[in-house]
This record gives sequence, structure tokens and C-alpha cells, in this order.
Amino acid sequence: MNTTVRWIEGMMMVGESASGHAIVMDGPEDLGGKNLGVRPMEMLLLGMGGCTTVDVISTLKKMREEVRDCRVEISAQRADEHPKVFTKIHLHFIVEGENLNDKKIAKAVSLSADKYCSASIMLGKMATITHDFTTHA
Repeated sequence: MNTTVRWIEGMMMVGESASGHAIVMDGPEDLGGKNLGVRPMEMLLLGMGGCTTVDVISTLKKMREEVRDCRVEISAQRADEHPKVFTKIHLHFIVEGENLNDKKIAKAVSLSADKYCSASIMLGKMATITHDFTTHA
């Protein structure tokens, strides 16, 4: 996998993925940014959220769960000193659908966390990662 990050001006950059997509990133104003894009560290959390959501949805589909919507709310804490790595990350899944089975959802979340989500497993080498979920009809 190869990607490119190109500096534009100030602290603004454009990241270009190997699959041909681009995203704007920018730093905070106190570092010369203009708040015109997501922060690079936010991108890490977004990437992890996307990775784990793909796992959870694909696993629930294989389990024949009738999922209508799924989102994951991620909260994280960072170290106070440099390097300001993530120290704690919590993922809260909100799954909506008909006749959802809590045991199957717990299994899908667990499989993603422990086996499939490369991003979560990698970030888990530095941070304590926790998960929970709620369901809605």
C-alpha cells in the first residue's frame, strides 16, 4: 500500500490514497493551520472507526442480522507529553435494525477488536481500547 501526503500551505496537506481518493488535513490555528480539514491524529481515529465498522457490518451480515444502521462513536485520550500518543480509546457502537441479537453483536465487535481490525490491533499496542454497544429497533 502506498499513499502520498502533499503539503499545500501553512499546515494544510492533501492525502492521496492508493485507491485514488484524496482528503484534506490541516493543523490547528496555533500551529499555523486554518482549520480547513481534519487533524492528522483525528484521521487515525477515523481510520480505526472505518476499519472496525467494516468488520462489524460484514460479520453481522454473515450472521444474517437485519442491520439498518451502524455508527461508532469514538472517544480518546492522549498523553500530555510528546509524543502525545493515544493512551485510552473507547468505541461505542450504535446498531439499529430489526430483531437484533445482542450476543451476535457482541461477538461481531469482539471479533473485530481481537482478530480482524488491523487499525484497532495496531493502536492497541500503545493504548487501552475498550468497546461497548447499544441497539435500537
